[in-house]
Amino acid sequence: MATKAMRPAIEGGSPVRDEFLPFARPAITEPDITRVVETLRSGWLTVGPRTKEFEKIVAEYIGVEKAAALHSCTAGLHLSLAVLGVGRGDEVVMPALNFAAGPNMAIHLGATPVLVDIDPETLNVTPEILEAAITPRTKVLLPLHFAGRPCDMRTIMDLARSRGLRVVGDGAHAIGSDYGGAKVGSLADATSFSFYVTKGITTGEGGIVTSPDRDVIGRVRRLSLHGMSSGAWKRYSDKGPWYYEILEAGYKYNMNDMQAALGLTQMERVEVFRADRERIAAAYTRELANVEGVVVPAACLTECVHAWHLYPIQLDTDALTIDRNHFVLALLEEGIGVSVHFIPIHYHPFFRDHLGHAPGAFPVTERYFERAVSLPIYPMMTDGDVADVVTAVSKLLSHYKR
Repeated sequence: MATKAMRPAIEGGSPVRDEFLPFARPAITEPDITRVVETLRSGWLTVGPRTKEFEKIVAEYIGVEKAAALHSCTAGLHLSLAVLGVGRGDEVVMPALNFAAGPNMAIHLGATPVLVDIDPETLNVTPEILEAAITPRTKVLLPLHFAGRPCDMRTIMDLARSRGLRVVGDGAHAIGSDYGGAKVGSLADATSFSFYVTKGITTGEGGIVTSPDRDVIGRVRRLSLHGMSSGAWKRYSDKGPWYYEILEAGYKYNMNDMQAALGLTQMERVEVFRADRERIAAAYTRELANVEGVVVPAACLTECVHAWHLYPIQLDTDALTIDRNHFVLALLEEGIGVSVHFIPIHYHPFFRDHLGHAPGAFPVTERYFERAVSLPIYPMMTDGDVADVVTAVSKLLSHYKR
C-alpha cells in the first residue's frame, strides 16, 4: 500500500514542498535596487543617459553597432515589421507555437500571419519549414527562438536573401543565445528581445531591438518617439536644441531611465544568469532523462548556446493514466509552480476565426502542446529547489504510470 508521502497531494497525500516554489522569480539584488534609487534621485526618469548607456551595452554584447530600447518586446516586433515595410496584403511567416505578440503585430499592420509547424526535436522552425510557406505575398520571415534555443539563422538569412525577403527575429526568450558563434540578434534584419520579469535579464517591463543595419535602428528609435526628429534626451539636456519636427506618424514606445538603470546592473550578470539556467537544465536532464513517462528537451548542438529561458518537458501521455492538465494541477498541489508554453496560436478564438485554421493543421505543434509542461528554471533556485522539482515530477510519473 502506498504511504501518504508516496500518494500525490492532489489525492490526499503529503506534498513534496510545504512552501510553494513559484514558476519564476526575478534575480533582484541590492546593486539593482541601488542603481534604480540613484536614478530616482537624479531627477531624470524618462528616456535619458541610462537608456542610452543600456542601448550601448546591449549592442556591444550582441555584436552590433546600435540598439533601440523600448517598453516591450511587442513594441519591438511592431516597429521592426513596420520599418521593414510590412503592410496591407503582405504575409509574415511564423510558428504556430508562439505567443500572441508576433501575429497581433502583423495584423495591426494589415498583414496576414502565416503559421507554420515546428521541428519535433528543436521545437523551432527550420529553413525548410519556412521555405515551404513562402508565396508571392511573403514579406518577412519571423522565426521564434523558442525557450532560448537559437534557430539556424545563417541558413534562414541565406534563404531570405535568395528570395528577396527580410527577417525579424523574435528573441523574447533568447538573450544570450548563440548559434555557430553568432549571437541571436546579430544576423537578422531586426531582432526584438524581451526584458519582462521572467526573462534572462529583466527591466520589469521592457525590450530592445538590435540590427546590423544602423538605419533600421535609427528609424525604430524615431517611430518609438512619435516620429520626432529628436527625443527628450536631446531636447531637454545640454545636447539641445529644443526644436524638433515630426517626420512620420510614430508611437510612444520608448524605455525609461528607471527601467534602463535596472537593465544595466542586470546586464553585468547576464552570463552568470545564463550559466545558472544552464546548470539547472543540466540537472533536470540528468535526473529525468531515464525516468519513464517523460521526454526531456533534446540536447543542443555543440555550436549552439542555449539561453534556457524555459525548460519544457513533454509527458508520454500514452504511458500515463492522466493527461497533461491533470499533471499540472497535481504538480501545483505538490508545491511546484509550473506553466505551459504556448497554447498554439490557431487554438485561440480570435486567430481561429481570423486565420481559419482547424485543429489538426499543425500536428507537431499540437502534439507538443498536449504533452508540454514548463518546469521552473531561474537563477534564484537553489539545488534543493531543483531536487524538489525532480522529486515531485518523478513521484507523479510513478504513481500515474499505466
